[in-house]
Amino acid sequence: MADDKKGAAFLGSLKRNNDQILDDRAQAINEDAQLMYKREVEDLALNLKRLKRDQENMLDLNSENPNALMQAANFAAKSYVNRDLELLVKIRNLEIKLELAKERYTYLFGDKIETL
Repeated sequence: MADDKKGAAFLGSLKRNNDQILDDRAQAINEDAQLMYKREVEDLALNLKRLKRDQENMLDLNSENPNALMQAANFAAKSYVNRDLELLVKIRNLEIKLELAKERYTYLFGDKIETL
């Protein structure tokens, strides 16, 4: 309605036909859904990146002294393995969810979505 003459927006709105009204509503719903879907995909990609970074950081077994390794007695192997496997499962699940979300986004909105 931005093209309407100044002061005629109300009258112009009253004169719109049902197809125009439905089209405006459909556009608004589509824009909202597309934006929210895109944000969700971006959030999934960010969470995946963070989990992978956490897993890589677990490989840093240096003590507080950068020139020395952690003492073997201080290393909790079982805890390390459990945490690593936990991260692996979370990463794999997020990878699957992200891939499915990207495919669904393309199906629903026609655009491919690229993530980091």
